[in-house]
Formats: sequence, structure tokens, C-alpha cells
Amino acid sequence: MIFCYNCGRRLSEHDFCTSCGADVSLYKKVMHVSNMYYNEGLEKAGVRDLSGAVACLRQSLQFNKNNIKARNLLGLVYFEMGEAATALREWVISKNMSPEKNIADEYIDKVRSNSTRLDSINQTAKKYNRALALCNQDSKDLAVIQLRKVLSMNPRFIRAHQLLALLYMEQEEWDRAERELRKCMEIDKNNLQTLRYLKEVEQALMPDEGVKRRRKEETVRYQSENEIIIQPLNVREPKRGGGFSTVLNMIIGLIIGVAAMYFLVVPAAQSRVRNEEQQTITKISSESDAKTARIQELEGQIEGLNGNVQDLRTEIEGYAGTGGTIQVTESLLQIAAEYTETEDKQAAADQLEALAGQVDMAAMPQGFQRLYQSMNAAIGPDLSEEYYEVGYQQYYTGRYEEAVETLSKAVKYDAANADALYHLGEAYRSSGDTANAITTYDKVIELFPDTENARLAKYRKDNLNAG
Repeated sequence: MIFCYNCGRRLSEHDFCTSCGADVSLYKKVMHVSNMYYNEGLEKAGVRDLSGAVACLRQSLQFNKNNIKARNLLGLVYFEMGEAATALREWVISKNMSPEKNIADEYIDKVRSNSTRLDSINQTAKKYNRALALCNQDSKDLAVIQLRKVLSMNPRFIRAHQLLALLYMEQEEWDRAERELRKCMEIDKNNLQTLRYLKEVEQALMPDEGVKRRRKEETVRYQSENEIIIQPLNVREPKRGGGFSTVLNMIIGLIIGVAAMYFLVVPAAQSRVRNEEQQTITKISSESDAKTARIQELEGQIEGLNGNVQDLRTEIEGYAGTGGTIQVTESLLQIAAEYTETEDKQAAADQLEALAGQVDMAAMPQGFQRLYQSMNAAIGPDLSEEYYEVGYQQYYTGRYEEAVETLSKAVKYDAANADALYHLGEAYRSSGDTANAITTYDKVIELFPDTENARLAKYRKDNLNAG
């Protein structure tokens, strides 16, 4: 089901929208390609070809970023690969694109409602990044420890398995590397990086005819006529001898005993020392992780406090700065004081009009608005009457445009001045502005019903409509 990009209506089999007429032939092809890649990604995810599914779903979103099903499935695939943070990002984008009836809400809630899982996700990301940093610092042993911690918290984290396998390969621990890569294959069967590493491991383990490589050649092969004889090394045929051979054997036995003691006791002691060192390194690493997390937490608190300080400075600037509430209120008080002293209504009106153009009256404090309205109420009716008299003279002397301007001011300062409003309509009519004249007559009829001005306004309006 495809909907028109222009009007949102469902599209039919035609190459144009039957509702708005938009050409949708290319648009329908793009949508079909996006859905095709989504279906292919769904099939690959079903057979655990997760990396192939990611490629297909990304291609689907390249053609249609609003393909919510593809984006939600991409998040699920990432989550299955151990990329929980990336999965959450895709689901959040999906939710923002389609807030209503979106299953991404359930996925996000399941992750965020479980504080233990959310903390595990955060710690996994931090420890994996720490392991990468240790690799760059050539601290491979510590990186292996970090990756083991990561995989103990998130066993499906493919990138952690791959990095750990790579470290084992560098140390020529091929069996361990193979185990990690096999775990990757159980999660994602066709991951190219895993297959590349696994091929190298198999070449190292099976160089000839499927037989694992030995560190030292253990046998010698030679051919006698048509038979191949295999003789182990270090095995010699017994020689005939007397007492000397017996003494020699005793000396050899003593040497072997001393060597056995050396190779059994000394490695055990060395192993114990290595274990103690490993425990010390693990403890130091854990303490370092805890301190790093605490430092990051404190840095976040400092950043939040700095933001609060900036907000307070902005708020103070809004009150005390240039054009702030305090300065504007002071200007209004000065206007009121000057009017009280001089009773110059025109000057006060001009100042009030200029002040109103500088501020957002709805955002000003209640006291400011009441004082402003009181000033207008005090000077408005008298100014309105003065403007009306002047505009009336201009109208009857044929200066209609000047009369429109003057009578508009009279109505502005006193909306209850019915005469001024009616003659404003007359001035519009006489100047040829029929639309504004009819609008003004309607206001007279609405605001002052059952008056002479309303009757005259209706008469004028009917004549204009009839003409």
C-alpha cells in the first residue's frame, strides 16, 4: 500500500494520483525498490544472515527513509548483534517519524524499563571503547581482559568477539581464536569479517591435508622399497652393553628426575605468580573503570550546572538588560509621570505607541499591562474626539484619504466612538475603497445595533452591494 507524497491519498494502479493529479510513476518505483530491499532483509534475518540483513535494510532506508518497518527491523537486527545502543538509535528515529501505533515504543520501553539492562548496555559500550584504546596503546593483555568482561555482560556482541579473536590470532592462540569466531558464526552466519578471520585461522591450524600444524616435527618418514616407515624422533634402538650402559641409564634417569622437578615445580610457581599479577591487573582495571565513570559523571554535572548558570544569566539579562522588563517598566512610569505633569495627551499617546512597538505586551507582567491600559483609557476618549473632529472636517472638504487616516486614529483610541467608525466607512466609500467601506459598515452594525449610525451603515452597505 503506497500513499501519495503530495496529498497523502492511497495510490491506484495509475501513474498519477487520482486525488491531486501528481505524477507518481518514479515515486512508486522508488517505494517498490525500498519494499523489495526490506523483504530481502527480512529473509536474510530469518536465516541469521544478520550482516546481509543490515546491508539490505540500510539500502531500503536509502530509498525511503520513512519505511518504518525497515527501520524497526534494522534495530532488532542490531540488537541481536549486540549493538544495543545503535538499535535504540534506530527505534528512537522511528518513533519520532511515526509516534502513533509504532511497535518501536515497546522495544524502547522494554530496554529503558529494565535499569539493570540499560546500565549493562552503557558499561558494555564503555568497556569496549576502553579495550580499543588499550589496543592502540599496545596493551594487548589488558585489552583481552576488558573484552572478556564485555562478553560476560553481552555474549552476543559480535564486534567484541571479533576483536578478541584478532588479539588471540596475534598471540598465535589459534584454538581460542577459532572458538570466538565460531561463536560469531552462531550469531551471524555470513559476516564477511568473521569469515575472513576464520579462513586465516584454518590455514594456520590445517596447513596440510587437514592435519593440525605441530610446533615441532614429531616423526621422521622414509621409504623402504614399497613401504613407508614412520619412526618417532628421540627413539633409539637399544644397544648391547654391560655395566656401563646401566650406569649411563641411572645417570640419565637422575637427570630426567631433576628436569621433571624443574619443569613441574617451577612452572607451577610461575603460574601462581602470573595469577596473582593477573588479579592485581584486574583489580586496578576495575578501579580505573570506576574512577573513569565517576569523573564522567562529575563532568556531566559540571556541564549541567554551567548550562543552568547560562540560563540564569539570560533570564537576568531579560529583566535588567537593554530592552529588559525593568527598563521598559521605567519608561512607562516616566510617560505616566510626564502626562501627570503636562497633561499632554498627544505626546503621551505617541510615547505609548512607540513603547508598545518595542515589547511583547502579552509577555509583560500584569502590573505593566494594567498601567498601560489605564493610560490608554485616560487619554484615549479625548484624543479620539479630537481626531474625529479633524477627520470630520477633512471628509466634508473632500480630502478623503486624509480623513481615512485621521478617523482610523480616532477609532483606534476609542473603539466606542460610533460616529468616528461610521464616518470612517463613509471616507472609505468616498475614496473608492469599497471593500474596507463594507467591512467598516459591518462593524458599525455589529457594535452599535439599533442606532442611527447602524441604520445609515446598513443603507450604505446595501447600496454598495446592489451597485
